[in-house]
Amino acid sequence: MPKPKVAFYWCASCGGCEETVVDLAEDILGVVEKVDIVLWPVAMDFKYKDLEAMPDKSIVATLLNGAIRSTEQEEMAHLLRRKSRYVIAYGACAHLGGIAGLANQFPREQILKFNYEDAPSVVNEQKTRPQLSFAHNGHNPTLPALHHVVRALDQVVDVDYYVPGCPPTPKITSAAVTALLENRLPPKGSVIAPDIALCDECPRKASKPTNVSFTHFKRPHQMLMDPEKCFLAQGVVCMGPSTRSGCEAACTCGGMPCTGCFGPTSRVRDQGLKIMSSLCANVAPKEEADINKVLEGIPDPVGTFYRYGLAKSLVRRKVTLPVK
Repeated sequence: MPKPKVAFYWCASCGGCEETVVDLAEDILGVVEKVDIVLWPVAMDFKYKDLEAMPDKSIVATLLNGAIRSTEQEEMAHLLRRKSRYVIAYGACAHLGGIAGLANQFPREQILKFNYEDAPSVVNEQKTRPQLSFAHNGHNPTLPALHHVVRALDQVVDVDYYVPGCPPTPKITSAAVTALLENRLPPKGSVIAPDIALCDECPRKASKPTNVSFTHFKRPHQMLMDPEKCFLAQGVVCMGPSTRSGCEAACTCGGMPCTGCFGPTSRVRDQGLKIMSSLCANVAPKEEADINKVLEGIPDPVGTFYRYGLAKSLVRRKVTLPVK
């Protein structure tokens, strides 16, 4: 019997999700024995034309990580959707837009101008930028165009399942792959991780305050934190109450507050607004000037509350087509 075909693909991402697959260690050998990997650009050489020639739905599952920023990434997402029975948004960027989604705070022109003209490390007196196409010696090479916004995978194609995390843990990855191979998949649209808040698995949960009155906010590097006390009780912003568990509390066990990479539970519509409303409702001062002084302790609200989820938030920008 032929082995099921599986594809791995990356879009706007950092490579951390590929590292997680490798981090399966000896478990990856068992996976490789059971499947036929037909696409994995980070590890093997495959051609677009070979993928295009495959029958539709001939790939059992594609694990696609990374957000959608360029026309090429969008094209590949549609192609893999057509060729796959299941498409899995793998990692925070595909799931929520991820770190790449923070670019949605800025116009595309501003981003290009900074990166190719104004960045301190750039010397580009001619202000040259990559061209979408140009003719040279009878050839016409082309480059993908950047969309005006970064999108999560399900804002471009239909997604069957989500594996959260930045990156997903080997344990979560193994559970997802095992469920796929053993045909024990949950209902379509499920996030393959526990549907409870991170606080439930945090070793500091016993000291989580039921009533808190914030007189200040501090960033982790600004104070010597109690290694056993809840971050919120110390005036340090922690996304744990609005974030799905399943990461084994890796950050809080390592002495850092949760930044929210596993996304919200099913009961939370907007992860950033959830924690923001909770924190602001418990600011102790009642006068505007005093409130502002407390909130100055959070100098980057978007990066704090929407580090991974800006593209899927209620305040996300509208999608417009790229300039031709």
